[in-house]
Amino acid sequence: MKRFLEEFKTFAMRGNVMDLAVGVIVGGAFSAITTSLINDIIMPVVGIFVSEASFADLSVTIGGAQITYGNFIQAVVNFLIMAFVVFCMVKAVNRVARKKEAAPPPPPPEPSNEEKLLTEIRDLLKEKG
Repeated sequence: MKRFLEEFKTFAMRGNVMDLAVGVIVGGAFSAITTSLINDIIMPVVGIFVSEASFADLSVTIGGAQITYGNFIQAVVNFLIMAFVVFCMVKAVNRVARKKEAAPPPPPPEPSNEEKLLTEIRDLLKEKG
């Protein structure tokens, strides 16, 4: 049991787990923003074209069951917008990463006077030997 707890502690303290936790928290907040964008801005505009006050109001009654297909369409639009935004964010991060990789490395530092002297001594010894 002690070994299990030690392994769990090692796992939980890894940088990747902390990054994942931050991602989940930011993702939850971001989800609230996109949900508001969709419900409060995009869907009312789309609702004008389908002559309904809200997309969620679209439904059909078959027998005694009411099928609210508007909720499904709204969920699909929500997914597409979230996927597009995540795609744009990943693309931007990849662009920044490529710029870092493509940047030339800094030039090596100028050799010190001592290194220059040692190089001259080495070259002189090679000539004599």
